[in-house]
Formats: sequence, structure tokens, C-alpha cells
Amino acid sequence: MSTINTVTEQLTRAGQAIEHDSFAIIDREAAPHGYSAGQWPIVRRLIHANADFEFNGLTDFHPQAVEAGVQTVLRGGTRVIADVEMICVGLSAPRLAHFGMRTYQFISDADVIEAARTEDTTRAVQAMRKAHRMGLLDGAIIGIGNAPTALIEVVRLIRDAGARPALVLGMPVGFVSAAEAKALLAEVQTVPWIVIRGRKGGSTLVVAALHALLALAEARQRGDRATP
Repeated sequence: MSTINTVTEQLTRAGQAIEHDSFAIIDREAAPHGYSAGQWPIVRRLIHANADFEFNGLTDFHPQAVEAGVQTVLRGGTRVIADVEMICVGLSAPRLAHFGMRTYQFISDADVIEAARTEDTTRAVQAMRKAHRMGLLDGAIIGIGNAPTALIEVVRLIRDAGARPALVLGMPVGFVSAAEAKALLAEVQTVPWIVIRGRKGGSTLVVAALHALLALAEARQRGDRATP
């Protein structure tokens, strides 16, 4: 049986070879790690996205994160709620379509901007509140790559408003509250999460993590016994 995913891989043989060779180099050059067989493909793709081996160690997982992510993708029709449009644009449309997934982001909506001005908060906070009011957070995969305030608000909604996303990818980049927001998420027990500790992160890493989960889900769909 082929080990190539037909949907979540590069579309040409040459592209597949380059990507697989890159992963092999990462496997060879990475320092020893304690990640599981399901976690390492996600960490490896984070490294691949930025050529930064520090993600081997900075990436932390809730014990149920990988399985929750794969099962949520396989369920079909899963919503991806992003803090910024860059994540939605960066995700592969054919890969999302294969699993019937749809992306949402509200950062530039007029009502979000107005609420942020009125309440003297950030647009990112109001965007997460809007998603919650619309009933979109429960069962969704939330990807935060840009705005620490969005992640802080997601944690508040989980703790105080009963929001129950299927998985939170907490990867905001920055110098103000980024590390603190991710540490706050890592204290959550009721919802699975994947975080990049410290200041590093970014929308490209959320996209990379999601693509890794889609690849794991497709391998599971194919009946690949090697997947977690």
C-alpha cells in the first residue's frame, strides 16, 4: 500500500520528493525528543515551516490533543475558527474540502471593530466573542497565531462561558502577553490544546499544525495502522 496521502501531500512527484526529503533531514538532525508517534509529525511540520529546530521542545501537547484533532477532522464538517484571515488563506482549500471543513474569521467585521472601540478592547477579543455568540466555538478547531488577546479570551470563554472547542491551537507570536497567554491555555484541562511556549509562534505555524493534523487524519482514513 502506498504511503503517499493523495489529498494532503504535494500534488506532484517532484514536490512530494522535496517535502519527504526535508522531513528526513529534520528527523536526522533533530535532537532527541520525547514526543509520541502522533505528536512528532506535527512538531516536524512546525520545524519545516520555519527551519527552526527550537520547536522541538517549545511545542507542548495536552494528552488528548492529537487524537482529538484527528477525530474532529474525520468527523467531517468541522469548523476552523481563526484569529486572523492569514490562517484561512494559508490553509489548503482542497485539503479542507476533502473533510468538508470550513474556516471563519471575524477580525475585520464592522460590528467587531465597533465593539472593540466601545468597550476599549481588541478586535481579536471581540472576534472570539462573536464566534461564541454565533455558536461556532463548540466542537471547532480554534487556531490563534497572531493575537494573544484572542487566546486569553478563548480561555476565559472556556472557563466562564462553557465554550467547548474540540481543540485549541495556541500559537500567537509576540512580545506582549504571548508567552503568558499560552501558559494560561496550558493550564486548561477540559479542552485539548497544542501550544508553542514562549514568544515564538505565528499564523504560518497554525497552518502547519492544521495541515499535519489533516495528513494524520487522511492516513487514518486510508487505514494506515502506523498512525496514532
